[in-house]
Amino acid sequence: MPFNIPILLTWLRVALIPLVVGVYYLPEHWLTRPEQNLAATLVFIIAAVTDWFDGFLARRWNETSAFGAFLDPVADKLMVAGALLMLIQLQRVDAVIAFIIIGREITISALREWMAEIGARKSVAVSSLGKVKTAAQMAAIPMLLFHDTLLGIDMQYWGKILLWVAGVLTVWSMFYYLRRAWPLIKEKSGNM
Repeated sequence: MPFNIPILLTWLRVALIPLVVGVYYLPEHWLTRPEQNLAATLVFIIAAVTDWFDGFLARRWNETSAFGAFLDPVADKLMVAGALLMLIQLQRVDAVIAFIIIGREITISALREWMAEIGARKSVAVSSLGKVKTAAQMAAIPMLLFHDTLLGIDMQYWGKILLWVAGVLTVWSMFYYLRRAWPLIKEKSGNM
């Protein structure tokens, strides 16, 4: 396993995930609910920034690795799933939209693994649609964690809107990837 700054940042993101969830289990005499919301929001934002920064540094310093390529999306998916599950428990997110987002991540991860196994991973490489979906999620989740107004903007309202946008893009991108993989799926299933 290689060890460098980009991988260290990815491991930091993995370590921050329990903090986003754990802050809500602290007694209210330690942190009030608004303080918990702020703490979870800040931790999530730090984790999201490490997501961008580790990839930037890995490319800039030419420190990309197979392990980093594996760990980075796993950390992203754990971060989003952990935050969404906490938001469901806090009754700030509908379980249906969380199921759509988490279900898509599992489906596409499995599809990518299978495509890599048959030597066709590039046909399901990350698209710009997937990047827009991720950006919408990464903007929506801290808004929903914050759960208050900021500079006169109702973060909960706009977070819900953005999460539904992310949900639509999630389904759209899933069908995009499945359509790209469909010829190989048909071909390989005929050989089974």
